Amino acid sequence: MTDTTVTTISTRDWLLADSPASRAQARLGSAYRAYLTLRRNPLTVIGALIILILLLLAALAPFIAGADPIAQDLPNRLKPPGAGHWMGTDELGRDIWARVIFGTRITLEIVVLVAIIAAPVGLLVGAVAGYFGGWADRLLMGVTDIFLAMPKLILALAFTAALGPGIEHAIIAIAIASWPGYARIARAETLTIRRSEFVSAVQLQGASNTRIIVSHILPLLTSSLIVRVTLDMAGIILTAAGLGFLGVGAQPPQPEWGAMISAGRSFILNQWWVATMPGFAIVIVSLGFCFLGDGLRDVLDPRSGERR
Repeated sequence: MTDTTVTTISTRDWLLADSPASRAQARLGSAYRAYLTLRRNPLTVIGALIILILLLLAALAPFIAGADPIAQDLPNRLKPPGAGHWMGTDELGRDIWARVIFGTRITLEIVVLVAIIAAPVGLLVGAVAGYFGGWADRLLMGVTDIFLAMPKLILALAFTAALGPGIEHAIIAIAIASWPGYARIARAETLTIRRSEFVSAVQLQGASNTRIIVSHILPLLTSSLIVRVTLDMAGIILTAAGLGFLGVGAQPPQPEWGAMISAGRSFILNQWWVATMPGFAIVIVSLGFCFLGDGLRDVLDPRSGERR
């Protein structure tokens, strides 16, 4: 076989390997391997099922709730769990089951919007600080450390107090309190990536700093970011519930779980279900995100399994 034939075959093989069909097949193979890894962890499966159920409840809330979560029915106030009201009724006769089901929508709204706001901000700040270093790193990480020095709930409470009560302001406050954690992770990984040979090669080709950060560094940080965001969902839910419990988050009559617990604390000894049912919902959903995040860490960061 001549050198020309070998070159032709090699080029043909390379073109086939780089074709859209081959790339799609590689992505499917990676997704299937990730699925097998997730399936081997029973806690991850449980977490995924909890999140799936949460999504279904939020999507089908009007059909599953069976009652208006806001409508008052004073003659049936503080009814215990039974056939007519699976989780009982609250101090205004509202069906707790319906309020918990519709509360899934508020919970998902909070965690999704906080992740959309906080994660990209933290990712960009960390990548810029890690890539440029010097005074930019000291300035950005100094601001980050100031935010990290305060507990997330206290910081969110301070911003909510300044902005005013309401679910929109609570989302902004939680996002402001959440971005520093993502910035720290992004900076740590960027410090390693910027010394890579491929970054030096791109720089020699004349690529701008903006292009290197956006096109080459940020995509490599997304896997760690996804894991951190999923694990942080539980903390976001608890922070939102804490704000609602203190009366500065979602406002009545919105069926927010933290506000429901706050309203039911006066009846905790005799009518335990008023505060306990939304508390169970918070615990179960938080555990679901923690279990799922732990499994995603095994898939997206293989080194975590080696460290354990």
